[in-house]
Amino acid sequence: MKIAILGYGKMGKNIEKSAKNRGHSIVLKTNEKPKEKDLKKADVAIDFSEPEAAFDNISLAITAQVPVISGTTGWLDDYEKAVSLCDDKSGHFLYASNFSIGVNLFFKLNTYFSKLMSSVDNYEPALEEVHHVHKKDAPSGTAISLAEEVINATSYTSWACPPDDSKENIPIKAIREGEVFGVHTVTFSSEIDQLSIKHSAKSRQGFALGAVMAAEWLAQQKPGVYQMAQVLDDLIK
Repeated sequence: MKIAILGYGKMGKNIEKSAKNRGHSIVLKTNEKPKEKDLKKADVAIDFSEPEAAFDNISLAITAQVPVISGTTGWLDDYEKAVSLCDDKSGHFLYASNFSIGVNLFFKLNTYFSKLMSSVDNYEPALEEVHHVHKKDAPSGTAISLAEEVINATSYTSWACPPDDSKENIPIKAIREGEVFGVHTVTFSSEIDQLSIKHSAKSRQGFALGAVMAAEWLAQQKPGVYQMAQVLDDLIK
């Protein structure tokens, strides 16, 4: 498979390594807005660019009829525009806040955990995420996804980062330190006890491998907008 990497930073370089290890070739890798003629050489595009570039990259790929996955966070105000464009152009698009297979299993665990905890009284949820000092958005896209799963299972209606005093908001604490790849913790606490689930990333390679696997999967699908949960469901059949 021929892959275009849109955003050739640390993640882009890890994606290149994972893709080559799985027998794919890289036909484009850039930190600039790609030219359509160059993008069309690819069977699939993987976007791990900057928040301000993501929507343009995704839109260009969809318009060029190149299936595109994106793991860039911080641009989701334009997500519905990307979905509409994909529908209009009969394109292929998959966005995930995190492509790690482990994290996506953690999402499934969090959904069950949240439903279980919502069935008993007097437990209050809270989230904490820790990332490296270079990460621009806070909270992380993964933390937002986790919070949305908790909201779907409980009476909470939103989240707050930094935490506030509202009883309707799930508090999210975002910490930036060192070169941490990503640690996410979901906690339910009462006056009696506390229960937590936690995911810790040891390297970027898990994110990169998951992104390549998602790209392989998307390239085989009919036109549409997809989620990482659908990739995972196929992988764990």
